[in-house]
Amino acid sequence: MTSPTPPGSVSDDLRVVAPAFVDLRALAAAPVSVATWRGISQVVIGSFVLLFAFIALTVAVSLSLSLLILFVGIPMLVATLWLCRPFAQLERARLHAQLDVDIPAPRYPHRQGMWASWGGVLADSRTWAHVAYILVAGLILTVQSVVVSVAGGFAIGGLVYPVVALANGVTHPPVPLILMIPGAILLVWVTALLTQAGSLAMVRTARALVGASARAEAVEAARQAQARAAQAEGRALQLTETRTAAVGAADEERRRIERDLHDGAQQRLVALGVELGAARRKASSDPEASAALEHAHREVKETLAELRDLVRGIHPAVLTDRGLDAALSALAARSPVPVRVDVPDPPSLNRASTSAQAAAYFVVAEALTNAAKHASATAVTVQAGVTPAGTLRLVIADDGRGGAAATPGSGLDGLRSRVAALDGTFDLDSPAGAGTRVTVEVPCAS
Repeated sequence: MTSPTPPGSVSDDLRVVAPAFVDLRALAAAPVSVATWRGISQVVIGSFVLLFAFIALTVAVSLSLSLLILFVGIPMLVATLWLCRPFAQLERARLHAQLDVDIPAPRYPHRQGMWASWGGVLADSRTWAHVAYILVAGLILTVQSVVVSVAGGFAIGGLVYPVVALANGVTHPPVPLILMIPGAILLVWVTALLTQAGSLAMVRTARALVGASARAEAVEAARQAQARAAQAEGRALQLTETRTAAVGAADEERRRIERDLHDGAQQRLVALGVELGAARRKASSDPEASAALEHAHREVKETLAELRDLVRGIHPAVLTDRGLDAALSALAARSPVPVRVDVPDPPSLNRASTSAQAAAYFVVAEALTNAAKHASATAVTVQAGVTPAGTLRLVIADDGRGGAAATPGSGLDGLRSRVAALDGTFDLDSPAGAGTRVTVEVPCAS
């Protein structure tokens, strides 16, 4: 697949102003092509415009140079050069209207102060290029006008002369009539091709001398690319900071809820359980009251156990109080499957942020739950540490049946999203019959 040609390229200009040189159908239709008749109109109008511009430029420059010994010659020369800029704008508009081409405008230097602005005009290479355009484009149009007029005139004459000769009874024409008509038809195509070629030469000359220079366009494109890159980088940094703040706020909110439940409802349920236990012992003489209190006491203990599980699911208190190493050991102790926790450097885990530690805790908790409920594992190994690059790395491996997948909506998929929110990586390797291995890396600064 070829890449598209950039706007303003030779291929693009050929397609618009000289299609007969790139397409056989356009070549066949060249005499009646829109591009040809646009080119003829451009020759007619452009010749008058550039002739007037050439005369005005010649007179103005001559007067400026002749008066250069006086002070008035300098501002006259500056004014002459400056007027070339609106003329270049007029030419870009004319070529757009007549040949349907867009030529980007150049950028001129802007300087403060009269002398600096004069110096800017005199030293501006694009302004001098506009002067050169008047000379070069005028020469192109002069040559094109002569060639097209001669070829077109002979073509028209070759088509009209046989009719006139036959009508006047000319029996010995200078050129056989049978050859004159095909030659005239061929000249029609030659005229069309010369017209389109001249249009192409005018457009390429205008792009080089009254449009933006290739170097300036490259510099401007690089500047805009740098600006877009800086804007994207700033936006990415802002999004990263916003996301980190949101994750941190959510983690802080979970800790607050955990504290409120632990210090509020959980403590009241504990106190209520104690009171119900004491009341049950006192009411031992009344079997019905004792049974009711026994039921209430059992309900309180079950509610308290559910509340503790809920608190642990929101944010484990042991993680806040004793750190990630102790929290992983607590998970291993509660697991029905034997778990070996390997933490070579426990203090290094404290370098990880609270969000990173919470993500690691819930990844291990979900992996141990899956190993016990779905994998039929007999042993699990949990490795945790901080890499030299400052990344909290976890590896949870079991010897179960494997085949685990982070399907959308599953617990593993939720963990993947949670790790991704911290710019971490979540790798699940679970071939059928070969156990499951979960590798998670989270930046400590997340």
